[in-house]
Amino acid sequence: MVTPSTIKIGSAPDSWGVWFPSDPDQTPADRFLAEVAASGYDWIEIGPYGYLPTDPHELADQLEKHGLRVSAGTVFEHLHRPGSWDDVWKQVTDVAALTKAVGGGHIIVIPEPWRDHKTGNPLESPELAPEQWRSLTEGMNELGRRILDEYGLAVQFHSHADSHVGYQRDIERFLSDTDPRHVNLCLDTGHVSYYRGDNLDLIRRYPERIGYLHLKQVDPAVLDQVEAEDLTFPEAVKRGVMIEPPRGVPEMEPLLAAVAELGRDIYAIVEQDLYPCHPDTPLPIAQRTHTYLGGCGNSAVEIGRPRS
Repeated sequence: MVTPSTIKIGSAPDSWGVWFPSDPDQTPADRFLAEVAASGYDWIEIGPYGYLPTDPHELADQLEKHGLRVSAGTVFEHLHRPGSWDDVWKQVTDVAALTKAVGGGHIIVIPEPWRDHKTGNPLESPELAPEQWRSLTEGMNELGRRILDEYGLAVQFHSHADSHVGYQRDIERFLSDTDPRHVNLCLDTGHVSYYRGDNLDLIRRYPERIGYLHLKQVDPAVLDQVEAEDLTFPEAVKRGVMIEPPRGVPEMEPLLAAVAELGRDIYAIVEQDLYPCHPDTPLPIAQRTHTYLGGCGNSAVEIGRPRS
């Protein structure tokens, strides 16, 4: 009999409209920390490097002040491009060192979009040539191995809208061509559903590769607009493609039930893309989402209590 997982629910700067280290349209870091704690979450991600304090002692003090802990840091990769290793590794040395210093256990690796993440303008072809795909997968294997060896952190690859690994077929190909000892999947339920993928199918067919979760839902009506108008991801976010549960897809209850059967503890970080948003928007959404997830009737869910 499989021992049910503990699903540790947290949130992230993304749910407060944060995509960049510094941007006047974003919620200030001190407000984010206070509000994520007030919503009831115990776990956060670091978010874009430079948004939260980069000095480990200062960050640790801020985390302690708000009763928060870090699950992961995030880096972006473009390993399909020639000569990209040093640039990607420079990110790792900063983010991984900070993540390890404050007790995190994972590095989320996101492929850089082929469209500009802010304007949506095309930067390169949406399709990779065979040699570019090989550079990506071999590079990810090496990245995962080195991060584990040098920092003791597990690499979780995050498929993403407007990137070269977005559709379910891309995710499956990526899993087939990478080493599970060094690279697994941050299953972002919203980004999978953005391309009409099947999250439950991925969990059931690749249970050993699900290393981390980002919980979010998408609005099917906005997805119809994305497909009809070839909308960029930034424009889709502005139109509300990422929507708070239970108003969108995928359904959270069966998904959490499937994750509970994996037989190991796992982080599930709420990420509802809101950039840009009014600073008063995120907190009520976070509070409602916390209440909803805590009421999904799954005994595996570990979720903190709201704090004043």
